[in-house]
Amino acid sequence: MTISKRNTPQRRHNILAMLNDQGEVSVDELARRFETSEVTIRKDLAALESHGLLMRRYGGAITIPHEMFGDPAQTVSRYKQAIARTAVGRIREHARIIIDSGSTTAAMIPQLGQQPGLVVMTNSLHVARALSELEHEPVLLMTGGTWDPHSESFQGQVAERVLRSYDFDQLFIGADGIDLERGTTTFHELLGLSRVMAEVAREVVVMVESDKIGRKIPNLELPWSSIHTLITDDRLPKEVREQIQARGITVVCAVASQEK
Repeated sequence: MTISKRNTPQRRHNILAMLNDQGEVSVDELARRFETSEVTIRKDLAALESHGLLMRRYGGAITIPHEMFGDPAQTVSRYKQAIARTAVGRIREHARIIIDSGSTTAAMIPQLGQQPGLVVMTNSLHVARALSELEHEPVLLMTGGTWDPHSESFQGQVAERVLRSYDFDQLFIGADGIDLERGTTTFHELLGLSRVMAEVAREVVVMVESDKIGRKIPNLELPWSSIHTLITDDRLPKEVREQIQARGITVVCAVASQEK
């Protein structure tokens, strides 16, 4: 593809088209594709990011994760709803749990008001707000820490110290992708708090839609050795389920095919 170096709007349009098709692009790939300098491509990505059309990462750019579009409740698919119901069904009465930020984990909240005696820790203001609005709200704990606008959650050493002062029965955490060889992966570069959450919970439950399994994202969040249970939906191929189970992971496929 040859595009005039002076045709900036058309080049940026094509960059977005490539990004939407691939999910991520690199500066050097774009420079070769459009026969221009890496400096020019970086200016293009900065301009597109300033308009909320992408996120710059790792010497390139990625699409904006769904979790970052406003109220997560607006993007809850029937698969996420089924995964969330299945996750709630695994919580015992009077359990102490952690709910990480994200739209899949947040989908659990409407049903948590029926669980007696829960104690819930979260680093997400959205999760905390939704929990506080339940008719029978659980005991709510917040990590505090440093606010991260990208993940819309608290992160950092203060949050890690707060978590380490408790112990929990379960952690419910999402992922941007599942690497079948390594574990959960994420677009975010702040990984410390997720790993501390996993350390202080007796069971680590990953909640993710099946179309994210096998997705290639550079940042490893939780290795398979830190994960006990994966809850996904019933679109997961049998051979992939068996590959994950071979690592000693309990795989639960929530039935979503009849959901409206």
